Amino acid sequence: MPKETLEDLHRTGLLRFHQPRRWGGMELPFVALFDIPAEVARGCASTGWNVANLGVHHWMLALYDERAQDEIWGKNPDAVIASGIAYPQGRARRADGGLVVTGFWNFSSGVDQSDWNMLAVMVRDGERVVDHRMCLVPRSEYEIVDDWHVLGMRSTGSKSVRVTNLFVPEHRALSMYLARGGSDFPGARGNPNPLYRVPLAALGSHCLAGAGVGNAQAALELTIEAIQERSTSYTAMRMRDFQAVQLRVASAGARVDAARLVIRADCVEAERIAGESRVPTIEQKLRFKRNVAYAMGLCTEAVDELHALAGANGIYDRSPIERLFRDQHALAAHIGFSWDAQGAPWGLVVLGGDYANPVM
Repeated sequence: MPKETLEDLHRTGLLRFHQPRRWGGMELPFVALFDIPAEVARGCASTGWNVANLGVHHWMLALYDERAQDEIWGKNPDAVIASGIAYPQGRARRADGGLVVTGFWNFSSGVDQSDWNMLAVMVRDGERVVDHRMCLVPRSEYEIVDDWHVLGMRSTGSKSVRVTNLFVPEHRALSMYLARGGSDFPGARGNPNPLYRVPLAALGSHCLAGAGVGNAQAALELTIEAIQERSTSYTAMRMRDFQAVQLRVASAGARVDAARLVIRADCVEAERIAGESRVPTIEQKLRFKRNVAYAMGLCTEAVDELHALAGANGIYDRSPIERLFRDQHALAAHIGFSWDAQGAPWGLVVLGGDYANPVM
């Protein structure tokens, strides 16, 4: 992500949409974590993704012990925090006053611009997993591995991160068992807004979905603009007069609108439940995860349909739809958007089966 882009994001304050007001943030309603990245992603999906990813970490930091908040925001309220969210990629053991952490995490978006990182670990007692933690680590204490050479979403800079036998103090190691909804998290007293009581694992991917919806919206807008200007080479008819073209554009537009509505409805419902001092049921949590994966499938279908309309023009690097196509398929590969991974658990639960996930 270019230095100038990061400067613009800091100047506008867009990365601080969920940072508590007492630290100078906006503390906007929960749905902002989708709305703002979706708008940014109309111009660039990678930037929208980083706004979502880096911005939501202010929300997460509000859950931590007050000492961690003061350590970071007290020195720099604009601090940028990346993450490595795959728990199996990190392991930890208890030590006096904290944890000793080792691991290798890929997909740490925006890591080059970040001052800190949140690294996921499974804490073990022998071979038994006893906790899942997100460990805050300053930039000087982790290694960035330059391995982000990919099909799409290139400007997210989602490189890998490595640490070995690193001590992390207890106040910088948040237990995910306290972030499943409700007000048991360490930062609850200082940050009582219901938006911080929304369950992290159930809706953590909804922010990133903004990049997919914004990208698909951009594909729709660019296609409409192009068709309004184009005639075919063979019949001199205007493309807009072909019913098949009309139906493809209409279908793509309906998919994008439906995806946006589904995701926004989840965010609004989750904050309403939190505002009523309730925690969503496991079925509701899994429905949120089901919905965001389904919505991303709709966006990918829309982009594919619009890319096909571009014909041979869509294969050139100079064509904007080519980048949008690559970015959509790259971002849709995120595990949170996998229909197989996110649809089946909800189906299992509503059909009477048992589902176990300690961070849910």
